[in-house]
Amino acid sequence: MENNEQEKTNNTVNDSKFKTVSNPGTYRTVYEMDNKPKKNSNFGRNIVVPFISGVVGCAVVLGTCFGVTSIREQILGTDGSSSSSSSSSESKNIGTVDQVSLSNYSDTAVYAANKILPSIVGIKIEYNVTSMFSMFGNTQSSTATATGSGIIISEDGYILTNNHVVSSSESESYYQVSEATKVTVTLFDDETEYEAKIVGTDEETDLAVIKIEKTGLTKAEFADSDSIKVGEFAMAVGSPLGLQSSVTCGIVSAVNREVTDTDGKTYTLIQTDAAINAGNSGGALVNSEGKVIGVNTLKLTGQDVEGMGFAIPINSTTDISSQLIEFSKVRRPYIGITGMDLDAETAKKNNLVEGIYVKDVETFSAGEKAGIKIGDVIVKADGKDIKTMDELNEIKNSHSIGDEMKVTVNRDGQEKELTITLGEQP
Repeated sequence: MENNEQEKTNNTVNDSKFKTVSNPGTYRTVYEMDNKPKKNSNFGRNIVVPFISGVVGCAVVLGTCFGVTSIREQILGTDGSSSSSSSSSESKNIGTVDQVSLSNYSDTAVYAANKILPSIVGIKIEYNVTSMFSMFGNTQSSTATATGSGIIISEDGYILTNNHVVSSSESESYYQVSEATKVTVTLFDDETEYEAKIVGTDEETDLAVIKIEKTGLTKAEFADSDSIKVGEFAMAVGSPLGLQSSVTCGIVSAVNREVTDTDGKTYTLIQTDAAINAGNSGGALVNSEGKVIGVNTLKLTGQDVEGMGFAIPINSTTDISSQLIEFSKVRRPYIGITGMDLDAETAKKNNLVEGIYVKDVETFSAGEKAGIKIGDVIVKADGKDIKTMDELNEIKNSHSIGDEMKVTVNRDGQEKELTITLGEQP
């Protein structure tokens, strides 16, 4: 139709040389060869040809309309959604998973949120703060509150969260923070505050379990955090700044990321760019199915930092939470020594070897019973060369309480192998 309009516009010949015939749905120009009047008796030229041309024009228009619709359905599908077919070689991607359409991203987020929100709680902690400064030399006390998040792990009220959410005890030269004096929990779509008790805490993994006296809760479903891939959908759920039931979306930025916190503890975590803020701690990081892949625990902050949050992989929490529920603590193997890492420079200055310098040995500990002495330098554990306490603890924690573990110490320039029967950490 556009071409015919252009054809009509661009012709500058005298109007007496052409005439137009309008037909439903199309526009055609029929050219006459000269200015001679046509005989009325030429029925075929004057009547039949225009009539047939009109019929053909209608057929073309109708065919085009139905044809475009058919083609559109082949390309977009009958429901209007985009679809495509390609060879197996065309569908191969250059990453670690097959390419997928993101056309349903919004629906994915809605589904994940609806699935996980009933399993996420808001946590409020009350504690006392004692100030060491006052105008008249007296201490002053006040009540303070903090907020966090938690994940329901059983229908009868057990909730997984971070240790730093519920363990507030801290002392400085000018103030002292007490243990939590009260812990309350708020459920999804329920303004009632349920008082909770702290079942157990573990500072080493920054995990804790609390419990409320209520049944029929919606237990969160866990995914296999060992199988997550960089780039996959991730949603952080919790109560940032006390705003309960907030969700933020992003991706998994990295896995098995080693991060050291301000206390010097090193964790192996999932990194995500989903926004994590104060109050998100203890909440869930979930996948596109609304299944928990991690426990939100910390983020990096600073003028040049954006979108760097971290979560404890959920697979590493299951044994910890079970032990906290059963024993109120995590039972770990224990040697009973205090050590210091010796680098090459320090060792050379002190006429020692690289390894772990034993500064103290606890009385009646597994280390003392095995014959470890102050001044020994531990250089091997289970036959593996080690130079740091972290390496020693990693090997130790691969054992169970009561297992035997062999260490090699350098004492007065001579190496000696000792067998430790691991005790239980007090």
